[in-house]
Amino acid sequence: MNYTELKEKSAAELSALLKEKKVLLFTLRQKLKTMQLTNPNEISEVRKDIARISTAINATK
Repeated sequence: MNYTELKEKSAAELSALLKEKKVLLFTLRQKLKTMQLTNPNEISEVRKDIARISTAINATK
């Protein structure tokens, strides 16, 4: 997910996407604790996506 893709979305879409990514991060962390996560790099990718979405939300204000 690129920042350029996020700039075109509305604030409501961004906030919904942010909530979705935070839930995904929570589930990935739970899977990591229970040794069900096969690729731990997914967590860092989701964290970076959350940061990009937060930046896009702050840029629209």
